[in-house]
Amino acid sequence: MDTDGFTLFDLLMRVALLFTLVVTCLWCLVRIVRWAKGMPKAAYLVMAIFPLLSLFPIPPPVFKNVAKAKQEQRKRKEDQGDPPDC
Repeated sequence: MDTDGFTLFDLLMRVALLFTLVVTCLWCLVRIVRWAKGMPKAAYLVMAIFPLLSLFPIPPPVFKNVAKAKQEQRKRKEDQGDPPDC
């Protein structure tokens, strides 16, 4: 039977892939630090490269912008309404 949901096997495969990626990234970072500690010039090179990551700003989440736009739209509708006759 084919279902639209995830099977246990799919879930386990995704967890294993995520775990493998995290362990690989950590291993690479440890190797870079060891390499940089062994060579003073390499340490300066690593220190010069890592700040370049901040050149690519992380965009704000879209859902906050959408919620803000909805609130502004509601306020505009309330402001455009006719004043009550007294």
